[in-house]
Amino acid sequence: MTIISINNKEASLSRRNITKYAGLVAAVMLLWLPNLAKAQQDPMYTQYMFNTLAYNPAYAGSREVLSLMALSRHQWVGFEGAPSTQTLTAHSSVGNNVGLGFTVMHDRLDPTTQSGVYFDYAYRIRTSAKGKLSFGIKGGFNFYQNRISSLSTGRVDEDPSLLGSDYSKLLPNFGFGLFYYTDKFYLGASIPKLLENKLADGDIEVLGTSGKENRHYFITSGYVFDLSNSLKFKPSILARFTQAAPMSMDINLNLLYNEKFWFGGFYRLNDAFGAIVQYQFNQQFKVGYGYDMTTSELSKYNNGTHEIMLLYEFNFTKEKVQHPRYF
Repeated sequence: MTIISINNKEASLSRRNITKYAGLVAAVMLLWLPNLAKAQQDPMYTQYMFNTLAYNPAYAGSREVLSLMALSRHQWVGFEGAPSTQTLTAHSSVGNNVGLGFTVMHDRLDPTTQSGVYFDYAYRIRTSAKGKLSFGIKGGFNFYQNRISSLSTGRVDEDPSLLGSDYSKLLPNFGFGLFYYTDKFYLGASIPKLLENKLADGDIEVLGTSGKENRHYFITSGYVFDLSNSLKFKPSILARFTQAAPMSMDINLNLLYNEKFWFGGFYRLNDAFGAIVQYQFNQQFKVGYGYDMTTSELSKYNNGTHEIMLLYEFNFTKEKVQHPRYF
């Protein structure tokens, strides 16, 4: 998610523009003005446990087969200019120890968009009869676009301060991660972007007052408990840290029935709560849906956040999987 602030000395909206965007401006000011310099820049995901490659390259190849995942997240539905994120990942094991993958991401929060392509390499070592430790590196770029003039009525001559304010920038980056896992447990840590690229020059600042990409640190873990022959319980967490924002943490509690149907809920500290349902049609195809409802004042202005996930894996063995993957 991306947040923008514009230097008032050099760029201000005209009276007509302010009227046009009164609802959006009021809500943004209500929620973010005290914390403009404390913004999460990277997208967040409700179904993060199946989108791990987006933030941890060490996950590449851990599912042992070619795995394709598509996810579309629409945040604060009904709120004009609200964030939306689309992600496509693919990864596979190559030989016994190597995993390869790539991620394509598009993130939008009007008037800014960023589109990224990243490649992942992971090397795994066996640490015990059931455990593996994976080391991963990620490299690629984001194409960042800021369309400040789109905030106007469409006639730049009505608001000349916006003339020439649009810009775009290519932001190369790289990161690394660790991922330890067994059949029923995982623990990961990663920094997907190490470079703190400068995003803008001059008087227009983006993504808070820093005007740069801040490093984000991710820690995630989960465990699967057998409650009965047909029912399993999987708690999991994802913690995010960055120098420009308070810690964010998702706490998920999910149940799996008969190796087919996932259902559960989550709580995001001081931000949102919601539900997740997923269905495994066969060994190849899974569909998931997540719904978030914010706990802030913004809940009055939107209809929640919707997230849809499609997972397809090239696993065509006729026998029942001896060690199903739960993450």
